[in-house]
Amino acid sequence: MEHTPRTAWLMEAASAAEQQGAGNLLRIVLVVMVVGCVLAAWFLLRGYKRKDD
Repeated sequence: MEHTPRTAWLMEAASAAEQQGAGNLLRIVLVVMVVGCVLAAWFLLRGYKRKDD
């Protein structure tokens, strides 16, 4: 196993951080998933509301 100096490792990490990649897609997927979970919970839990007329 070869030893990588810290400066080279930090330079590689900085260059990788500059490349966005699938960051925006991941954010969109997470937001849609959270909104979907909230809507599913609301839909399922609204049936448990008691109607006392």
